[in-house]
Amino acid sequence: MIRDILRPDYRAHAVLVEPARAKSELWRLCAGLVLAVFLLLFIAQFFVSIYIEVFFGSTQSYLVLEETDRGNSPVSVYFLLLQVALLTPVIAMVAYSLHKRRLNSLIGPTELATTQFVGVLVVLTVLCAVIFALPPYGYEEGEVQSNLGFGKWLVLLPLSIVVVLLQCAAEEIVFRGYIQQQLAARFQHPAIWLIIPSALFGLLHYDPEAGSNAAPIAIWAAIFGFFMADITARAGTLGPAIAIHLVNNFIAILLLAPADEMNGLALYTMPFGLDDEDAVRTWLMIDLFYMCVSWLAARLVLQR
Repeated sequence: MIRDILRPDYRAHAVLVEPARAKSELWRLCAGLVLAVFLLLFIAQFFVSIYIEVFFGSTQSYLVLEETDRGNSPVSVYFLLLQVALLTPVIAMVAYSLHKRRLNSLIGPTELATTQFVGVLVVLTVLCAVIFALPPYGYEEGEVQSNLGFGKWLVLLPLSIVVVLLQCAAEEIVFRGYIQQQLAARFQHPAIWLIIPSALFGLLHYDPEAGSNAAPIAIWAAIFGFFMADITARAGTLGPAIAIHLVNNFIAILLLAPADEMNGLALYTMPFGLDDEDAVRTWLMIDLFYMCVSWLAARLVLQR
């Protein structure tokens, strides 16, 4: 049983990758990524900046953008997450124009993806409830700070979950959908299409403002990306990866966020910021353990 769960069975991935084989030239993938970056910057930066200036005025626009960069209010977190969510229509345009692929071909069969998403989400929700019922890891009572009042948090929660889901789905569609599948259509060896998208995913999570923690956080993200690449290859859809990503970001953005940034929607904040070397690295190790458990749980769901 354990051997079957851990076995790298990627037969379902071959079916998912099949639509990418017709136009799998590397130049198309590289051109697609460049075009996606251009479109995202054009839409998210140019038009959004104009929107802020129109609604807040030229004197306040700089302050609004500065607050948005930190994500210290509900509006700013929604703003940041929806910018990432724009990747979905952007990559849909790129995939169709350069590879003649529709968005659903990047995600996998709709019914199967939905079933896998729900199954993994239910198991991970139960797992999280059990973990959070345990005593806090290394914190004295009262160190975890209340952030949003429970009433306000609860009112915002339905919208918050939808926005986080859109953000998670967008990242999975780009990295485990478009990039991973186009590489897999070109190269047979799993190491190439498992590692390269994961390394890019980690690189894009490198945040210089985290100081000496920037590299460990990026490495953590790359490992997370590798687990999501593996679970996608085993599942044959993006459903399980989106579910794991959603639960992870629900905890990190909506439940227990860092003290210094991306905490505008969090019910609680941790007693440290991202630049606290010892605390963050301890937390990353705990989170890495949880990531492994989530990955194994998702594989168990797919095995049934």
